Amino acid sequence: MSENCLLNKLTAKVFQKKVLTWFDQYGRKTLPWQQDISPYRVWISEIMLQQTQVSTVIPYYKRFMQRFPNIKDLADTALDEVLHYWTGLGYYARARNLHKTANIIIDNFHGAFPCDFNDIVSLPGIGRSTAGAICAIALQQQYAILDGNVKRVLARFATIEGWPGKPKVAEKLWQLAEYYTPRHRIAAYTQAMMDLGATLCTRSKPQCGICPLQQNCLAHQTHCETDYPGKKQKKVLPIKHTIMLLLQNEIGEWLLEKRPNTGIWGGLWLFPQCKKDDDLESWCYQHDIMFKKQTILTQFRHTFSHYHLDIQPILLEVQTTKNKIMDSTQFIWYNHQQPIGLAAPVKKLLQQLEDIK
Repeated sequence: MSENCLLNKLTAKVFQKKVLTWFDQYGRKTLPWQQDISPYRVWISEIMLQQTQVSTVIPYYKRFMQRFPNIKDLADTALDEVLHYWTGLGYYARARNLHKTANIIIDNFHGAFPCDFNDIVSLPGIGRSTAGAICAIALQQQYAILDGNVKRVLARFATIEGWPGKPKVAEKLWQLAEYYTPRHRIAAYTQAMMDLGATLCTRSKPQCGICPLQQNCLAHQTHCETDYPGKKQKKVLPIKHTIMLLLQNEIGEWLLEKRPNTGIWGGLWLFPQCKKDDDLESWCYQHDIMFKKQTILTQFRHTFSHYHLDIQPILLEVQTTKNKIMDSTQFIWYNHQQPIGLAAPVKKLLQQLEDIK
């Protein structure tokens, strides 16, 4: 148990009562994944909510659940279509893991979402906190969670120093999370802790005046709320460059190339890329394409977690194309009716080109 936690002399029972009383009056109870609760529905929502705000997730979640209402529907669908319904949410490994996990559940658990914590946490893309949320919210089992919102609440409450990404800091936070997690009303408490972090104990300008924990929060008592949790040391991101070739045929379709299933934009469709020094005419010749007009569009930057990518789009109006490029399953001529997963820059460029028309 954290020494800092003991300093505020608040028992687990009192902590839980404060949080649950607040939740009963102010907590969110009408979110789409809070209706018809099941392990499957909670799982999908928890994966979508990783590093993504609730307001962004809601429309994606509704569309996703309408198309994939159960595990079998998700497992039986081609990954391309799953990625199509994920397009725009980012961190596409999450979608690939959803599809992979659905197939594992079909093969190894007779199509039923497992109810044992150890079975759940063994599945691709499901960590300790996500497994805890599924067990607590859908199965009423006493497991703690520690998502970004809960980390912030607990780090401030007990002034836990350091960046939560460090194992020693994370372990202190897990100790607190487990200490305060109740046996009863576990689903309500779990949602309440997430709600506190999302709506009151926010990164900047926390609303401490209406927080149920304000009297016992050590960070609030010392007026240093925004010092917690500790931040990861910022690194200067390197800058990379690429050219994207926007090739449009005579009937308005766009040439797209499929990325490998691993790495950046894994499994998604992207405009063909080439390096700055490449000869465009040579590239087109190698792929049996002839173009009659070239337009250089405005360069823009797409930022990943570990580098910036400066993208120079070049629009090429295709005159003729032979069958060579279409013999490969890595290329397609795309129209807006095809349900495939598009990388974010592709979606952005297609929208810009549509607006120009």
